[in-house]
Amino acid sequence: MIPHTTLGHSDLSVSKLCLGTMTFGEQVDEATAHSLLDRALERGINFIDTAEMYSVPARRETFGVTETIIGRWFAANPGKRDALVLATKVAGPARGMDWIRDGSPNLTKTEILQACDASLQRLQTERIDLYQIHWPNRNVPMFGGVYFDPSKDREYSSIAEQLDAFDALMKAGKVRHIGLSNETPWGVCEFIRVAEREGLPRIVSVQNPYALTSRAVDNGLDETLYREHVSLLAYSPLGFGALTGKYDDLGLNTPGRQPGRLAMFDSMKKQRWGRPEALEAARRYNALAREHGLTPTQMALAFCYSSWRVASTILGVTTLAQLDENIDAWGTTLSVEVLEGIDRVRWAIRDPAQ
Repeated sequence: MIPHTTLGHSDLSVSKLCLGTMTFGEQVDEATAHSLLDRALERGINFIDTAEMYSVPARRETFGVTETIIGRWFAANPGKRDALVLATKVAGPARGMDWIRDGSPNLTKTEILQACDASLQRLQTERIDLYQIHWPNRNVPMFGGVYFDPSKDREYSSIAEQLDAFDALMKAGKVRHIGLSNETPWGVCEFIRVAEREGLPRIVSVQNPYALTSRAVDNGLDETLYREHVSLLAYSPLGFGALTGKYDDLGLNTPGRQPGRLAMFDSMKKQRWGRPEALEAARRYNALAREHGLTPTQMALAFCYSSWRVASTILGVTTLAQLDENIDAWGTTLSVEVLEGIDRVRWAIRDPAQ
């Protein structure tokens, strides 16, 4: 049985495992997506996460498709909406994607209000339980960026303006609680400070990457979340599949052999999880798992599942077998020897996929 936890200071009781959906509409067709939603609910997952920009890789043609697929599932299954905690996200500045709000370089109150209404329509629901900002609108290192560069600062809508938008949505009954994603310790503290100063809604969660090969959370964000009572939703616990072992022998460029998204999409090969040092670290972790009688998937997920930092781990899958394997890994215990081995690999190759 998958236990539940409460997000931050909210009344949202969510399973410790969450079904991520960014593959729906690209790698996963609608029928399979609906089967995955059914299986997740059957196996005790009551928490699903999506976003307006999904599916991934982001394309003009698939913007909003994931939410649409989920909305059709809700429509076809009366009653299941109330059995789930539904999280979605409003995209931050367009980052070159001109199909998002005509390429807006900002995230204003008006844009948040409009994005929420569009998500509600696609999802065929009257409320979003957890509405998150997908990435900050200010200058900040993210998606594998490491260093903050003050020279890139520019004007952007204030945190107070964004919280004011959320306040309006909550008062209208369209949103129950709010959260952030791809945030920094400063961002978390500032959202809380402004909310408390202005009497605006307080964030209950932050959705950031956390995996054996991506542990930036450990460098100060974990203390921030703990002391401010904000819950961590950990995404990419398997490092886009690299921590399953599927790329250990084949790599990413074997003709005719494309076992997952890192090998399928050239745009992803260039990103944080596809970096040579990230793949090398994954190989070392995967070898460690096998040495101790675990599958790489079991060890990587248990690392997240058992961490005091993580409220809920987001699982991104493309098949029922993958979903079952990920759920079955719940309860896996990592021995002292395994944990010591993880530390040795970490210090040999420091957090390559920040």
